[in-house]
Amino acid sequence: MGQDEVWNAEVAGRYDTPGVGMFAAEVLGPTLDRLVELADGGAALEFAIGTGRVGIPLAERGVPVTGIELSEPMLARLRTKLDAESLPVVVGDMATATAPGQFSLVYLVYNTISNLLTQDEQVECFRNAFRHLRPGGRFVLELGVPELRKLPPGQDAVVFAHSEGYTGYDTYDVVAQRLTSHHYRELAPGEHRLFRSHHRFLWPAEMDLMGLIAGFTLESRHADWAGAPFTADSPSHVSVYRRPD
Repeated sequence: MGQDEVWNAEVAGRYDTPGVGMFAAEVLGPTLDRLVELADGGAALEFAIGTGRVGIPLAERGVPVTGIELSEPMLARLRTKLDAESLPVVVGDMATATAPGQFSLVYLVYNTISNLLTQDEQVECFRNAFRHLRPGGRFVLELGVPELRKLPPGQDAVVFAHSEGYTGYDTYDVVAQRLTSHHYRELAPGEHRLFRSHHRFLWPAEMDLMGLIAGFTLESRHADWAGAPFTADSPSHVSVYRRPD
């Protein structure tokens, strides 16, 4: 199943959770603060802009934002909030699609580079970011660290969330560097829904090599958008790559 089929109309229709989860102010606030800083007064390009969770409030902060998005249903959801003149979006794959203009910042949030299921595609994503950036521009990615240390011997699954009405777990293929996220929700008594998404996980060191292949240098890495130090126990990282002047 292709990514455009995974992110279909049904998923797009229930993707937004205003004020909750990744839409919560405490999550979005530090993200937007850091992106405004990294844009440094210039324009920004969001790969896989989705329904506009980050792109719309970033534009409202005065940063000119353009998007690239593969899923037309996700884009249709964005268009219910903001028109094409205010936030232009190119329909296409973030590894190959081209947006007009040159940007100070390209960004890719919330593990989305892992939606590209081969190493070659992920390298091309870095190269595509490089092509869109002006000299001195930055490419920033937010990505989780694979939780392989949590796997007991002989098992391939890790529960990452469990609450009333919801269970989320990942299953790993450590040879192919693939994981599948399983989201099991109770919609009503006796009615349940299972949504799966497929990913290729990658380590920070592998990502750094992709950056070097594309022509970037690593500028910074933190555990979160607020700038906490990245350590061996950090569950995620925000990495900033710079295109040479």
